[in-house]
Amino acid sequence: MAVRIVLLGRLADMAGTGELEMPAPLEWAGLLAALPDDLAAEVSGERIRLALDGQVLAAKEDLQAQDGSEVALLPPVSGG
Repeated sequence: MAVRIVLLGRLADMAGTGELEMPAPLEWAGLLAALPDDLAAEVSGERIRLALDGQVLAAKEDLQAQDGSEVALLPPVSGG
């Protein structure tokens, strides 16, 4: 039973990978606890959003990922 974590932009750079796998079920506190400290601190910031199975969550604390779910960690978009 696993949840796929997709990291985008600088979050992928920080993690050294664009994808992680974590045991299900997974909630916000469990996600933070499973991430390296520097990445958890970055993800905790108010500018980072979460999407669960393609739907952006209104609050990170609403995360309730089940087996087979995909959680995307979404940094702010920058352009150039």
